[in-house]
Amino acid sequence: MVKHDNIGAFGVLTEPATLKIERMLPGPIERVWAYLTESDKRRKWLASGDMDLKVGAPFEFTWRNDELTNPPGKRPEGFSDTHSMDSRITEVDPPRKLAFTWGKSGAVSFELEPRGNKVLLTVIHQRLPDRPTTLNVGAGWHSHLDVLAALLSGTEPAPFWDAWTSLRSEYDKRVP
Repeated sequence: MVKHDNIGAFGVLTEPATLKIERMLPGPIERVWAYLTESDKRRKWLASGDMDLKVGAPFEFTWRNDELTNPPGKRPEGFSDTHSMDSRITEVDPPRKLAFTWGKSGAVSFELEPRGNKVLLTVIHQRLPDRPTTLNVGAGWHSHLDVLAALLSGTEPAPFWDAWTSLRSEYDKRVP
């Protein structure tokens, strides 16, 4: 797994239904912003989907987690090879903040802060409905951000699904 500069690698609950996870990434900020907002770059670490960067604009995320790493690792039972979700942009302040709905029930924000030649990325996922979802989301963001950090630093990420499965167990120990 990717080692992170001075940032706790694990997400933490800042409220009962809100997960916060941070990563220090190689900059500059415009490069990290592109990996958050451009479908062809975002699909390499998270999900594809064109975004019109305007408040209220709808978009669709499509995950293909088997394509994020080579090899992808063993996909857990119950997960399909493709998953899609409709969302809507709720806030945009290039290149510092992007926020959007997470399907019909949650909300996610990405905040970027330059730190010398690096960028602090803070992801906040709100309105997590229950503990099983929180565990899946924690392991998911953690795994996806590890892939992003590897891409930006030019290193090979661990197989996605193997990392996710291991992290899911670790979040089960950490999340009350």
